[in-house]
Amino acid sequence: MSHPIRIAMWSGPRNISTAMMRAWENRPDTVVHDEPFYAHYLQVTGLDHPGREEIIAAYETDWRQVVAQITRAPLPPGRTIYYQKHMTHHMLPHISLEWLGELRNCFLIREPREVITSYIKVRPDPTLDDIGFAQQWRLFQQVRAITGHIPPVIDARDVLTDPRRVLSQLCEALGAPFREEMLAWPAGPRESDGLWARYWYAAVEASTGFAPYRPKPDQVPPRLQPVLDAAEEIYRELRRYRIRAE
Repeated sequence: MSHPIRIAMWSGPRNISTAMMRAWENRPDTVVHDEPFYAHYLQVTGLDHPGREEIIAAYETDWRQVVAQITRAPLPPGRTIYYQKHMTHHMLPHISLEWLGELRNCFLIREPREVITSYIKVRPDPTLDDIGFAQQWRLFQQVRAITGHIPPVIDARDVLTDPRRVLSQLCEALGAPFREEMLAWPAGPRESDGLWARYWYAAVEASTGFAPYRPKPDQVPPRLQPVLDAAEEIYRELRRYRIRAE
């Protein structure tokens, strides 16, 4: 019996990460895991996120146990792919990363201006760590060092521009066959969604596929220009490796 394909998709906040999770979950061969390190992140940081206490009470807070789950747990019968939606900012500095080599890692990036202008609607003064770019670069470098290979990178804009092409190439890079079911899914919530879905997933729950890309005119406030500059430098580096939609 072949080993399951364990995919770790690393994204920052305010991206299309939940829609991407929907695409994979719509495959009959795949089981998904929504932000497995979130409870640990909330417990350690003390941040006041919506549903904080409920999330901490409901999910594993020991990062070592989370690692054991995502790298070792068996899959349900008939499922051969274990897709994990991860937030890069959840990977706090004390969490060791040697286990990354046991997963097929990939990275979802988004243009920093669009990330920041979306994020500040919830929290007005984000740091570079809050939007996950620094951690994403660290994880990318770590995966590259462990595996000796450049992991797949996809840009949210490219996915929305041509989802079939980008997802087909992503699947090929991960060693998983592409399936048409990834391009459309039924609207509504999922049992696999984290308890935080009620606060954040309204748009995704209404979706039935990837919405076409539309440029956003919002500008980053001058006070956040240093955050934007630092994030754009990392974004440019990661974007060099992206799977292209053209």
